[in-house]
Amino acid sequence: MARGKLRIYLGAAPGVGKTYAMLSEAHRRVERGTDCVVGFVEHHGRRRTEVMLHGLEEVPRRALEYRGATFTEMDVDAVLARAPKVALVDELAHTNVPGSRNAKRWQDVEELLAFGVDVISTVNIQHLESLGDVVDFITGVRQQETVPDEFVRRADEIELVDMSPQALRRRMAHGNVYQPDKVDAALSNYFRPGNLTALRELALLWVADRVDAYLQQYRSEHRVSAIWGSRERIVVGLTGGPEGRTLIRRAARLAEKGAGGEVLAVYIARSDGLTSASPKELAVQRTLAEDLGGTFHHVVGDDIPAALLDFARGVNATQIVLGSSRRKAWQYVFGPGVGATVARESGADLDVHIVTHEEAAKGRGLPVARGARLGRARIAWGWLVGVAGPVLLALLLSTVRLGLANDMLLFLAVTVAAALLGGLLPALASAAVGSLLLNYFYTPPLHRWTIADPKNIVAIVIFVGVGISVASVVDLAARRTHQAARLRAESEILSYLAGNVLRGETSLEALLERVRETFGMESAALLERADDRAPWTRAGHVGFGRPVERPEDADVEVPVGDRTALALTGRVLPAEDRRVLAAFAAQAVVVLDRRRLQEEADQARALAEGNRIRTALLAAVSHDLRTPLAGIKAAVSSLRSDDVAWSEEDRAALLEGIEDGADRLDHLVGNLLDMSRLQTGTVTPILRETDLDEVVPMALGGVPDPRVSVELDIPETLPMVAVDAGLLERAVANLVENAVKYSPGGAPVLVSASALSGRVEVRVVDRGPGVPDEAKERIFAPFQRYGDAPRGAGVGLGLAVARGFAEAMGGTLDAEDTPGGGLTMVLTLRAAGPRPETQPGPDPEPRPATPATPATPERQAPC
Repeated sequence: MARGKLRIYLGAAPGVGKTYAMLSEAHRRVERGTDCVVGFVEHHGRRRTEVMLHGLEEVPRRALEYRGATFTEMDVDAVLARAPKVALVDELAHTNVPGSRNAKRWQDVEELLAFGVDVISTVNIQHLESLGDVVDFITGVRQQETVPDEFVRRADEIELVDMSPQALRRRMAHGNVYQPDKVDAALSNYFRPGNLTALRELALLWVADRVDAYLQQYRSEHRVSAIWGSRERIVVGLTGGPEGRTLIRRAARLAEKGAGGEVLAVYIARSDGLTSASPKELAVQRTLAEDLGGTFHHVVGDDIPAALLDFARGVNATQIVLGSSRRKAWQYVFGPGVGATVARESGADLDVHIVTHEEAAKGRGLPVARGARLGRARIAWGWLVGVAGPVLLALLLSTVRLGLANDMLLFLAVTVAAALLGGLLPALASAAVGSLLLNYFYTPPLHRWTIADPKNIVAIVIFVGVGISVASVVDLAARRTHQAARLRAESEILSYLAGNVLRGETSLEALLERVRETFGMESAALLERADDRAPWTRAGHVGFGRPVERPEDADVEVPVGDRTALALTGRVLPAEDRRVLAAFAAQAVVVLDRRRLQEEADQARALAEGNRIRTALLAAVSHDLRTPLAGIKAAVSSLRSDDVAWSEEDRAALLEGIEDGADRLDHLVGNLLDMSRLQTGTVTPILRETDLDEVVPMALGGVPDPRVSVELDIPETLPMVAVDAGLLERAVANLVENAVKYSPGGAPVLVSASALSGRVEVRVVDRGPGVPDEAKERIFAPFQRYGDAPRGAGVGLGLAVARGFAEAMGGTLDAEDTPGGGLTMVLTLRAAGPRPETQPGPDPEPRPATPATPATPERQAPC
């Protein structure tokens, strides 16, 4: 049976019209006579979507019992028995109720496809499995229901259902997506313009990549080698020289001018591995290309222009960016260069940009030294040529007589070849064997180990001398190459250390790890002691193997002063490595000193903050405590006075003033003590699973007539929260008191709660004057009053205490604007888990936070 075809309507967020588009397609197919049924479609109470279901055959759903409740899911067996041509299956990422045929709905769809049924489905971009972390970071909502990307990519058709964020928010405000009581919370949370824009970009880019994959597949199947400029792809040819950064930036600017431009930086390396490119510079250019949104590629090819063009055509590039040649004018006698060759052979489908730079025409410079001394293979060839070469040459010359001078030049050529290949020792062996063969076969008297003519003796001596000289030069060059490579490595290490000193980035452990890796050791430790008689202690240690307690126990020990030493274990290092190791040791001591100075600075900063708090406390005591005390003192003195006969109403008013002053003092002193505990770090919350509907009402005890001034919306189905009930009550009380203080007359404060992705949000909403964005963080600082609040309104600690308590319990407290005016305080707490009696049924769409209008930040912290 042929596999069915899958068509998916992909959207950026709930409400963009995926289900509506799917039903519209179904009506079009039914009108054409296609056998089409509804396997599962959920309209979520949206009237226009519900109307679209009229006229379509629906397969009855399967009812399932779960935790005392009844749920309905798609009946896969019933759809298969009906055997339609097309089945509509909404919400591809949906998680089926336990007891269903499959755990996920996309698995149900897979069965229908395997049976030969064409399926039309819907899914939102946030439900793709690979984008879970990205969506969580953008929206703060972790998607529990996901569908594998590979399943979606295998769809025969993917159609994007797009809508601008502004249009979607208008649709929500009109009540076309969620119920009216949820609109404010949704617009303030998940459906913020920034969230919707980011999700829309994710959807557009994902579909664009899918279209690009389709295009590449088509080009491959039809063997299309010509470049189709459907998308700007710019290839940057790198040589490893310093001009590469300029080329990458230039290419990035070109890509920005076109929609969906892409930069691909490529370095062509020869197959023999010999190159003058700087690995460090290539690493920098790789990082730069990736930072600018491009990719870096390493390609092997001996013909650089051909390899570059093949790569560009293979990725369907439209432009190539190359730098002006660094060769000097006379070097063009060896060829036109890479840039000219690429431009000549690129054809009409590739644009080649030659970019000027500061290094143009300055010469390529000396090749970077690679490798150490002569390799083993090269030395073996040197010995073979040095020993066997003279013998083979003697056998060849035995058939031809060229004269002694010519014979000597040929033997000298073999010796020089041995010297170039293997160095000094193979050249000496070649000179010795060659001189003996010259003496025996070609120097009179022949076939004897004597020389009759003194001139021949001089010739043989010169022959041996030339061979030794050439071999010495080759050996010296090899040693110089080894030294240059070593010095270069040392300079890179020292440059790394210098950069860390200037930036102050490296921690002690990271530096010790770098030491261990650089020198191939098992462990590295920095030891120190207080004085010459004190025992050694480890200030830092990395690696494995036996721990080092004293410098004497290490394989390598580098002292830094009298009281610090760098100790390494693993092997004994040669003396030439100790110079760089000493630089590492000095840097390790600098890092250790910097860390201690930072700790001392942090302590000093904490002391200074404590002093500031104490100064502010004294200022608060000097005025804000004195005012209620003065009122209490005056009332008590009046009551005790015998000069005035107070009426019952007067006595009651004075007693009420005393009570109000005492309550105010109690609240003020409580906040001062709480702030002091927070500053000294002595707040230790005892976290227990707690119901919000038990704690929040208790926090309203100090609010005047809370039945009139506060509205509560705490659903009983909320999960329990892991909090300290006492701290939570104090925090909510401060938030509510602050909101009531700034709410205009007759406008009650709303306290609501909702569950959101493993968290519970408590929102305290007022309709007051609000707070500008630049002041939203400042109002949480201690002793801050917003606007022209009078000093009698408190010392400005209420919100600071509330945030401190929230953070102590592992939560957060933030301020947001209330839609329509005002301020919302959002207290986010960690959910402890669902209530035992509730059913965490599958949620087809990401639900916004339950209705709550944001609340008012503390223009002045309540006291």
